[in-house]
Amino acid sequence: MFRKLFKEAGAKDVVTLFHAPSVSASTRVLTLLKQANANAVSTATEDQASTHHTQSKAERTEFDLDVTEAPPTADQLKNILEYVGASSAGQIIKGASNEAEALRKLKENDSNFIRPLVVDWNMGKAIIGEKESEILNLIRSIPKETDKIK
Repeated sequence: MFRKLFKEAGAKDVVTLFHAPSVSASTRVLTLLKQANANAVSTATEDQASTHHTQSKAERTEFDLDVTEAPPTADQLKNILEYVGASSAGQIIKGASNEAEALRKLKENDSNFIRPLVVDWNMGKAIIGEKESEILNLIRSIPKETDKIK
């Protein structure tokens, strides 16, 4: 019972934005993610005072937003390429056509990494670029805590 009060998993879902402040698309994605997280927090508060089960299931739980200007590590890049498919390597790393090239080009020069990139590590999904509807779908796709505990 104690675990159910404090989540069995013990942690919020982590969504990482690989961000470049100098890129306007990246700044817009950051704003979108901050707004989505703020809405999730306010919805959670409303849900706690409400008994509208269908309303609470429609919204996503709050998440930890991790914003980093650093490129991904080699292990993170491997995971990201697994999430999006190795054929998308060129959309993440300039001039890469596969995982091996992507890893090599990232090691050669961090600036080969293309931002923005949104990654939900818990769900194993990544969104390349400023695809607002896909990012919002990703944010809504993680189950609320009430769904996880059952």
